[in-house]
Amino acid sequence: MFEGKYNVLFLCTGNSARSILAEAALNRDGQGLFRGYSAGSHPTGKIHPFALDTLKLGHYATADLRSKDWAEFAKPDAPQLDFVFTVCDQAAQEVCPVWPGQPMSAHWGLPDPAKFKGSDTETRAVFSETLRMLTNRISIFVSLPIASLNRLSLQKELDQIGETNRPTEDIRP
Repeated sequence: MFEGKYNVLFLCTGNSARSILAEAALNRDGQGLFRGYSAGSHPTGKIHPFALDTLKLGHYATADLRSKDWAEFAKPDAPQLDFVFTVCDQAAQEVCPVWPGQPMSAHWGLPDPAKFKGSDTETRAVFSETLRMLTNRISIFVSLPIASLNRLSLQKELDQIGETNRPTEDIRP
């Protein structure tokens, strides 16, 4: 079904934390087979400072990261998307643009670390936990035998990944 390099878009409302963390994680851990992108339905226009700090502490590349509108990926010259994952509940319920090529999609929702209120130490812990959960999901995703799965089987796997490490409450340090 799929062969070669896969383009993956992570969507969130503000594109300042979760989707940015996921983009950086996939680009590092994607084994050269995946290219991660992120965008938001209502982007803040800036990356949350704790998201950048968390990525830098983990030695992730941050130079090319930016908060952007998902409309960039619906343009004719945009990368052809193979997968689209929502990482926040609000974006999952919004009407998304039509993605050329009908990419596979799934909801991998997590609580928004940018909304956490606490000390700097607690906030850092919340961002680190969010990154940990995303990297766990991404690790499972990049290990899938994508080329040998039919669409139905792949969709089932993608949906199950979204339930991996799903917190039952807000993230707390």
